Amino acid sequence: MTFADPNQALARAQAVLDTDPPPLHASIAHQVIGTWQRDWGDIRIALHHLRRARDLAARAESPEREADVLAALGVALVHTGRTRQGLAALERGIERGSGHTRARVLFRRAYARWVLGHHQEALEDIHRAIPMLRRAEDVIWTARALTLRATVHLALGAVDRADADFTAAEALWDTTGQEHDKADAVESRALAAFRSGDIPVALRLLDEAEEHYTRLGTPTLMLNIRRCEVLMAAGLAPEALAEADAAIAVLDGIGGQSTRKAELLLAAARAARLAGDAHTAIARAAIAVRLFAGQRRSWWETHARLVLIEARVVTGRSSGRLLAEAAAVAERLASFGAPAAPEASLLAGRIALNLGWTADAERHLGVAARSRHNGPPLARMMGWTAQALRAQASGSVRGVLEACRRGLDILDAHRMTLGASELRARATAQGAELAALAQQASLDNPRRLLVWSERGRAATLSTPPTRPPTDPQLQSNLAAFREIAARAESARMEARPIPALEREQRRLEREIRSRTLHLRGNSPGDGRLFHPGHLLDRLDAEGTRLVALAVLDGRVQVLLCGQGRVRRFEAGLLAEAETEAEHVQAGLRRLAHPGAEAQLPVVEAAGRRLEELLLGPAAAHLGDGPVVVVPPARLHRVPWALLPSLRERVLSVSPSASGWLRARETEPPPGAHQVLVRGPGPATVGAEVPRLAGRYGGAVVLEHADARVPRVLNELDGASLAHLATHGTFRADSPLFSTLRMADGPMALHDLERLERSPYRIVLSSCDTGRLGRVDADEVLSLITALLPLGTAGMLACSAPVNDTAVVPLMLAVHEELAAGRSLAEALYKARAALPADAVHQATGWAFTAFGGA
Repeated sequence: MTFADPNQALARAQAVLDTDPPPLHASIAHQVIGTWQRDWGDIRIALHHLRRARDLAARAESPEREADVLAALGVALVHTGRTRQGLAALERGIERGSGHTRARVLFRRAYARWVLGHHQEALEDIHRAIPMLRRAEDVIWTARALTLRATVHLALGAVDRADADFTAAEALWDTTGQEHDKADAVESRALAAFRSGDIPVALRLLDEAEEHYTRLGTPTLMLNIRRCEVLMAAGLAPEALAEADAAIAVLDGIGGQSTRKAELLLAAARAARLAGDAHTAIARAAIAVRLFAGQRRSWWETHARLVLIEARVVTGRSSGRLLAEAAAVAERLASFGAPAAPEASLLAGRIALNLGWTADAERHLGVAARSRHNGPPLARMMGWTAQALRAQASGSVRGVLEACRRGLDILDAHRMTLGASELRARATAQGAELAALAQQASLDNPRRLLVWSERGRAATLSTPPTRPPTDPQLQSNLAAFREIAARAESARMEARPIPALEREQRRLEREIRSRTLHLRGNSPGDGRLFHPGHLLDRLDAEGTRLVALAVLDGRVQVLLCGQGRVRRFEAGLLAEAETEAEHVQAGLRRLAHPGAEAQLPVVEAAGRRLEELLLGPAAAHLGDGPVVVVPPARLHRVPWALLPSLRERVLSVSPSASGWLRARETEPPPGAHQVLVRGPGPATVGAEVPRLAGRYGGAVVLEHADARVPRVLNELDGASLAHLATHGTFRADSPLFSTLRMADGPMALHDLERLERSPYRIVLSSCDTGRLGRVDADEVLSLITALLPLGTAGMLACSAPVNDTAVVPLMLAVHEELAAGRSLAEALYKARAALPADAVHQATGWAFTAFGGA
């Protein structure tokens, strides 16, 4: 009963002990309590009860009972780090038991050996136990043995064998009432899905298992470890670190297993390294190494040493000694048959390259590169990274480019299995090194450099996010999120306390995000490769120049496209440009308020410095026509119209060159309608809407109480033009929860991603609607990137606070130009020129940007 209804089993065992039972019954009751405490409580209490159960079994003169208790005690001792004592107890259990009991003890020893990382020995015990359990028709223990064997196979990278065992075990679990074991089986299937590269299914199954454990009232420490692995593979390392640290706190609070604590510390160390916190990674990994060594868990200790060396290398350390340590770790992992062995060889190869020891680098990278043909996607990508580094070290540009192409092809295929735009964006970061290596190899060939910069830039825009056909729970959660967020906003304005509302809002956000991350990709992408020739033909036909900015070794490389060629210019340092952009943003914020006119020359001077840093000598070669700027994600805060060479021309911004091409080729919907939306707020917000309503005549106008999210979404779907005059809230911590305020609460990006076709053109007239959240590498998440893949060809938005009153004449002028048949970029250029010359209106014009190509 302990693994069917754990808390009920605990209560009944305690009730048995209250009746002064005979030794045999008391032994069973103490074993139940000891097992419960071992797995979900205080390991010291567990040892007390299990030793008592062993002594009572001896008094009862029952060898089979004693063997069973010794097995449970042996596992508990292993979990406390007393490895020799634990294995000795298990050995005595095997000697004392016979037949069916011995098979159960063999299973426990196999489990202990799995915990210790002795995988081949664990398989031997399971192979001996399963036939005996089947002969005894013991369905529960046979299912446990199959589940354990599958888990061991996964640790050795044998995914197909694991799948077969999980399938067989699941068929058996369906015939039992072992609820905790069933939950563990779901958790194990999640691990199998993850090992095969299916991250959405792994996340869904982990959440499903957690729901089972919550109903049973048991901690989820093993699940926490596995979720950390999946989160890291999904590019969510900060969340994995938070999960591991929270689980460690729970474990410490209950006095739980020291083996689990060591594993959680290892997970935390890996997550910290991936999150860029090398010092935390070193601290956690060093403790994990000590714990694993004390527990005699060589397999685990070696993995912890790998993370420790990786973190030290990140801090800039390279030495012959560190190379020797990495090589020894690689050799040890290979002897264990651990899937992480190629990762260690790649690390050794990197260290050797840093030291200039090319022969050593070639040897280690050659070993790591063998993984490029087999295994899950990220493992194969790592193999191609090793191959690219080998080619770079040997001076083979062709070899570098071929390895990078093969690795990024794998990433593209993997990204298409992900339905959530957030996961797709984060997956791009996993190919950042390959993209950088290819760009470095292409530095002397501007056209090729453009192609490779496109491979790693804004790839999420190539496909819309996956929409579940029907998900009533997600819709319900989004509606509840709007209601709670609206109540919280109202309470803030009235200075009322809102902790309970904020907690509920965070809970709903977690549920919405979780359901979104479960989505599997169902679109193969647009299937089009980027061809510079096609881009140049389009640019020349329109008399336009495109400026694509790439960053190599911290310096901005300007790729000027037009007149049938791509030219490269070297500009300034990216870090300096980012700092200057923040100064400009601060100046624009001040200029949004009257009385700050003195800031105008300061902001203009900052714009000149930005031009030097971002365009350099390319500024003198832009010609007289329109310009499209394609910036890296780290420069999304730049108000490009402020740069002197871009100020007096038609200007648009696109997340990628291929995205601009797609926007130019997107046809407007036939006979579609215009939508004018004015959200809640002061009278100055959206004051242009009533006047625009008169201009457009048949437009759908949704103001104040009519501007409710379901109605707004319904009208936006397939519109030719949408003007949304409502304040936006940008969430840097979670960009997909950036919102636009509506009458019934915030409309989030999660809502907008469910549109069948977003409006062909969108004008967002209020503050911060053009801000973008940078994800690792060259990916951004924002209102813009949410809508461009859904059919929007052009957007007008601002990336800074603006003066609501000054916005009105700008917007009226923009729409007048749109009615005359001009594009958004042309309309914005003309509208800026028509503004009054005072500082407030000038700053308002600079804050707005035309995105896309319509």
